[in-house]
Amino acid sequence: MATREHNRADTQDPNTSLWMVTFSDLVMLLLTFFVLLLSMSSLDQKRLQELFLNFKETAGILELSGTRGITDLRNFINRYKESESVLVVDQNRLKDLFIPSMESDSQMNEIIEDLAKTVDIIDDERGIVISFHENILFDPGSATINKKVIPVLDSIATAINSCPHDILIMGHTDDVPVRNDRYESNWELSLSRGLSVLGYFLKEKDVLPLRFSVGGYGPTRPLDPNDNQKNRRVEIIFKHL
Repeated sequence: MATREHNRADTQDPNTSLWMVTFSDLVMLLLTFFVLLLSMSSLDQKRLQELFLNFKETAGILELSGTRGITDLRNFINRYKESESVLVVDQNRLKDLFIPSMESDSQMNEIIEDLAKTVDIIDDERGIVISFHENILFDPGSATINKKVIPVLDSIATAINSCPHDILIMGHTDDVPVRNDRYESNWELSLSRGLSVLGYFLKEKDVLPLRFSVGGYGPTRPLDPNDNQKNRRVEIIFKHL
């Protein structure tokens, strides 16, 4: 009896599907490997820098200091790419960004000090935003550009001519009603200020008009409800490519 059962076991067909277990494991490993290669190839230099900054306990903020080799605004715009982080530029670099080729004098040093207090460079969903706060570009209630900041606008115009980005210029005001007969509302004042900056670029710096858009938000988009100096601003935006 035992011999008969043993012979029956020997005559059973082998399980030919067992190889699929090993094959499926191999396919899974290969798929994981190619996904890893794809993810590594999509990491550009900027995101790797952000990753390293996180390891250095710099989470959420991308600091661009002098060690990054930024020499002027043109190179900065050309090298910078869209990021998930907020872009904060060391204010000590503003002179190198805006006026890299001009010799310092007492008047220029005063302008640089004003820039450090009233200019921000940030990154939002629209692009790289150069925001001029307070009254550095215009006197209160006016849309006439202050002559002392012309060198700054010249530097920005150079960057515009050297970059492929489209440019958006937006004016903002605080919520204090306009107190002159020239402008009927803060909306009109904010738009006039944006148009003044655009007009300077078009008439004096020979930039291409088709790259520009301009508008005014009036008082509707305050940065700080308790700080009108920040709310009065003009933004020059290099839109993300």
